[in-house]
Amino acid sequence: MDISTTIVAALLGLLEGLTEFIPVSSTGHILLAGHFLGFDSAGKTFEVVIQLGAVLAILTLYSAKLWALFRDAPHDPAARRTILSVLIAFLPAVFIGVLAHDFIKTVLFETPKLIAIMLILGGIVLVVVDRIAPEPKYDDAMKFPIPMALKIGFIQCLAMVPGVSRSGATIVGALMLGADKRAAAEFSFFLSMPTMAGAFAYDLYKNRDVLDTSALSEIAVGFVIAFISAVMVVRWVLSYVSRHGYALFGWWRIIVGSIALAFLSFGF
Repeated sequence: MDISTTIVAALLGLLEGLTEFIPVSSTGHILLAGHFLGFDSAGKTFEVVIQLGAVLAILTLYSAKLWALFRDAPHDPAARRTILSVLIAFLPAVFIGVLAHDFIKTVLFETPKLIAIMLILGGIVLVVVDRIAPEPKYDDAMKFPIPMALKIGFIQCLAMVPGVSRSGATIVGALMLGADKRAAAEFSFFLSMPTMAGAFAYDLYKNRDVLDTSALSEIAVGFVIAFISAVMVVRWVLSYVSRHGYALFGWWRIIVGSIALAFLSFGF
């Protein structure tokens, strides 16, 4: 791998870590950046695998809370309900993701103009929902009712269209179902663990024949930088959204999507 490829892989890893856990669509940002930088990975595996670095960041930061949950689950109904709610929210992504995987990777991931449009539309939705979300009924992500978790899981599936944003879809869904802003973000963090780990494992299986040793070095660079930058973002985002909400991220999406759409319209 030459130095220019290393730099691009590092930049994409940084972009992944900075955007994975805020509602701006990390996949959309990475795919657009890869398009404009001329970066392409076999089966788009790089873009998916480096997300595992962000997953490990969440696992690291929430390790104490996760350990307590699984330790208490055998004798604590509340702990069991929390684990069950996350698993149930994860199930729709399993079925729809497996059924639509090839279409998503070969069609949707290869359509930069669609990604730019979804960034803009998602930004508008985020700005509006930040203002009109109902009065919160739930301020603890570990106490969401099971039916509410399942609804968030179905809403998460909208993010299979690149540019929608997995965290954006789950946060908007949670807000409209009565979560407060901090709890919505935290449940999105919890749900990201099985969702992104599952996407990584399935994508690795589906693309096992097109992986090569040169791609592994690119993935390693992106993976490490995604991990480091995601740790910093997660520490910041809960505090920020509790005080300021999500409008900033909505406007960011609209600006980035509009700029990308303009460049694409001129043939870049």
